[in-house]
Amino acid sequence: MKKLSILSAILGLAFVGTASAADVTIYHSPTCPHCHHAREFISNTLIYEYPTITVTEVNVMEPDNRPKFQEALKKCEYESGGVPVLVIGEKCFQGYADFMQDNLRTAVEVGLTDAELNEVSANKKALSEDAEKFKSEHADRANAIVEYSAAAVAAQEAAELQKKSEGGSVIWFWGLLVILVAGLGYVLVRKDKKK
Repeated sequence: MKKLSILSAILGLAFVGTASAADVTIYHSPTCPHCHHAREFISNTLIYEYPTITVTEVNVMEPDNRPKFQEALKKCEYESGGVPVLVIGEKCFQGYADFMQDNLRTAVEVGLTDAELNEVSANKKALSEDAEKFKSEHADRANAIVEYSAAAVAAQEAAELQKKSEGGSVIWFWGLLVILVAGLGYVLVRKDKKK
């Protein structure tokens, strides 16, 4: 029993500080007013309240992005393809209205430590007192939102694969060169020993 409690303590220490806000993926259409309001809430409020959050926006009107949207609908067990669909950690939300904001925040807060929740509380207070000042002081938070593009991801994967294969070619070249030089050295040394 003592070994189990020691192991639990070690594992507990290993995971201290690893919690962070749940990441958000929003599937949207540029023509959807509810999507616009959800994206506005995320970009004007949520990313400032939660400093460790990252947001991925997926435009479902891009044909290359549709398979990713279909995966999300399947994961969330949604029959309808209506947008917005927000995936926050393991929680899914379809549609958007202001009354959902607290539910979205709760989903983001899963796994946060007390210290992180205190920071969130301080951020909310600062935003309510002077939002423009707080946002200007934390302008880097706008970088927390990235636009997903299946075509860009495929191009990046292809470039990485090519880079790996070029790296492999270089290794083969140098390896072969070393073998040839070693072989030539062996032949020359052996020739000198015969004389």
